[in-house]
Amino acid sequence: MSEPTNHAKIWKAAGLVSAIGADIAVCTVLGFYGGRLLGGWLGNEALWTAVGVLFGILLGFTTVFLIIRKVLEEQDG
Repeated sequence: MSEPTNHAKIWKAAGLVSAIGADIAVCTVLGFYGGRLLGGWLGNEALWTAVGVLFGILLGFTTVFLIIRKVLEEQDG
């Protein structure tokens, strides 16, 4: 197949950046609400909310790493 045009590469990069931002945001928000839910069940809501947010951020960056690795593998062949 022919080489993608510069225009197509720009749209692919924009889509990747959007996916990364959305992924981190969604994981962080889910971690926040999951932490609040655990805090309601187990007590000490502030602690569990903080743990949930940190877990969400960690999960978000892990999935971003996996997305970027997959994109780089596709570019290598």
